[in-house]
Amino acid sequence: MLADLVAGALEDAERRRAERPLAVVEAAAAAREPAIDALAALAPADRVKVIAEVKRASPSRGDLAEIPDPAALAALYETGGASAISVLTEERRFKGSLADLEAVRAAVSLPVLRKEFVADPYQVFEARAAGADLVLLIVAALDQPRLVELHGLISDLGMTALVEAHTEEELSRAFDTGATLVGVNARNLSTFELDRDLFGRLADRYPAGVIRVAESAVKSAADVAHYRAAGADVVLVGEALVTSDPVATLGEFLGA
Repeated sequence: MLADLVAGALEDAERRRAERPLAVVEAAAAAREPAIDALAALAPADRVKVIAEVKRASPSRGDLAEIPDPAALAALYETGGASAISVLTEERRFKGSLADLEAVRAAVSLPVLRKEFVADPYQVFEARAAGADLVLLIVAALDQPRLVELHGLISDLGMTALVEAHTEEELSRAFDTGATLVGVNARNLSTFELDRDLFGRLADRYPAGVIRVAESAVKSAADVAHYRAAGADVVLVGEALVTSDPVATLGEFLGA
């Protein structure tokens, strides 16, 4: 599944590149206001922080919510106390777009994450041109030279990489890039099975100074408390927010 998602994302990026060449996107990226400091926004604090996600669908769950106005949803997330907003831009299985990200960027003052299957520098320049402050890099989708290359480009453009791992070996590869924002995803991207305890088993591998993000398997305040007890500084939440009252749900999660 992960290989298919990456291949599809690259095909879609090539289509966009044919319509909007790299030089044009690079110029648009350079013209953007500087990225917001996501590391400061997500720094460890007395209570857990939440990256709230704009997510219409997923391969494992199908359609979740229509979200006709992603900017309005993001504004609710900001009102509810989220520390950053994640926007799915993958078109085929998640029904997102770069237009969603641009709309969200215009509506909130929080850092915005481009959540996409990024495997080509063009996608990184697109993210900055659309106003992203963070870009997701999935270790399992990239060989180490490309992971290091993309991480460096994200940093050079003033953004922050959220580097996502699923195993101890992937976590080591993430740290080898110098990443300071590293997530453990409870969802196996090959089988889509969930393991809520995966983060806890890997949390003590984090070196000092790296922000610890727990991703997936967050359905309730109890799940947030479980991750917090295991050492998470930040949780990334999508489905639970788009299928409920987002402000009320964020209040519950932030109080966990």
